[in-house]
Amino acid sequence: MSSLGDQQQDQQSGQLPTAKAEDVEFSSELADENDREAQRRAAEADRRAAAYEGE
Repeated sequence: MSSLGDQQQDQQSGQLPTAKAEDVEFSSELADENDREAQRRAAEADRRAAAYEGE
């Protein structure tokens, strides 16, 4: 037996957009400061992850 809250959540989740796997290419011509910051932070995270995997 599902509760009213579960039913409402099921109805709402049916309206949410779904993500699709897409290749996205970075364009420095179209990038703003937030894009450049996100790219810098992602590169730093990749370096940390690579260092952690090597331990």
